[in-house]
Amino acid sequence: MRIVIGADHAGFTLKETLTEYIRKLGHDIIDVGTHDTTAVDYPDYAETLGKTLIDRKAERGVLICGSGVGASVAANKMPGIRAGLCHDTYSAHQGVEHDNMNILVLGGRVIGPELARELVKAYLSVAFTREERHRRRLPQLHRAAPRARRGVDRRRDCAGRARHAGRGLPVAGGEFRRAARGGPARHPRRPAPEGAGRR
Repeated sequence: MRIVIGADHAGFTLKETLTEYIRKLGHDIIDVGTHDTTAVDYPDYAETLGKTLIDRKAERGVLICGSGVGASVAANKMPGIRAGLCHDTYSAHQGVEHDNMNILVLGGRVIGPELARELVKAYLSVAFTREERHRRRLPQLHRAAPRARRGVDRRRDCAGRARHAGRGLPVAGGEFRRAARGGPARHPRRPAPEGAGRR
């Protein structure tokens, strides 16, 4: 397999160790950095690594930061990415077999090199089972994000309407509100038709 590996400054040392180990396992490596211990921002490397997978330049990824938490959160913001922070071998292989995990995330300041090698070996030695129950759940993971975004957009729209109403600006339906906050609803007066009230 072609494996993309990336890390921030806190994961650099472990990245170098695992890069060599993954090559010894017979896989090709794409190293997206960082390339020294100068402080950098982990979301940049999570995005670069994730994009490499989305563009199908690699089959799986290994991503490392200090604890693994930030990198995992950042990677999972990307469509099609299923990143798992795993510090035990069961999760490292089960995440692939059941959840089709495509990025193994590790904490460079949490685990040592020997455990990291075992985790990488467990992660790379298995494949997604493709059992019906697991295949059924994958689309559910990816449907959740658009539904959540639609809910956020609706709440923002309602908040925006409320702000406009408080300033006496028009909102949906042509309604108006008083400029004073908390004032009752009021429609603008319309001039009476010519001749109205005459008999």
